[in-house]
Amino acid sequence: MSDSVIQKDRFLHSIRAGVSPAIPGFQEIKTEILRKTIHFLIALSPAMAAVNRPATVLILMAGTLGYTYMETLRLRGVKVPLISSVTSMASRSRDMGRFVMGPVTLGMGALLALLLYPAPAASIAIYALAFGDGFASLIGKLFGRLRPAFLCGKSIEGSLACFIAVLISAYHVSSDYRIALAAAATATAVEALPLEDYDNLALPVTVGLVVYFASSF
Repeated sequence: MSDSVIQKDRFLHSIRAGVSPAIPGFQEIKTEILRKTIHFLIALSPAMAAVNRPATVLILMAGTLGYTYMETLRLRGVKVPLISSVTSMASRSRDMGRFVMGPVTLGMGALLALLLYPAPAASIAIYALAFGDGFASLIGKLFGRLRPAFLCGKSIEGSLACFIAVLISAYHVSSDYRIALAAAATATAVEALPLEDYDNLALPVTVGLVVYFASSF
């Protein structure tokens, strides 16, 4: 039996047992930390919107479109100073040779939250995107060991980190534990879905909607 088949069997056995198949390597950890550092920066959007909401919307639109253009150039072999290097360093193995969608969906997620919802709901939705999804991925990658089938490959540790991060940030904004619990539960449920980079869209839109209606009662 070849080594590749043996490794595959071990991987599948680990998944069935509900544990992480391997501890991530140093390079993988560095990549995830860099990715989530960029991810956390979207949390600046609510503060910027409080100063000038239209300008913040324009900045998010311009940033998303600008990144899309530069990423297209990168795939065509045109090196864009700094941007191409950062994108390459922050790319996961599944992104190699492909358009890296994460920054696009991240910007669009924050943009949709600002356009669809008033300030409190929009802020909670963006914080859920930044901190909930960010810490879920980071903690899950570094410490995630328990991966039951119903979490679609995600870890209990990462889901718990998501719940706590959103609970704290939502309560900080709303000062209402009911709204904070609703936001945290919604974010954790959406983050557990196998949406890959598209959870950057689904999470803020769904959390913002739940918070908006919860605030009405």
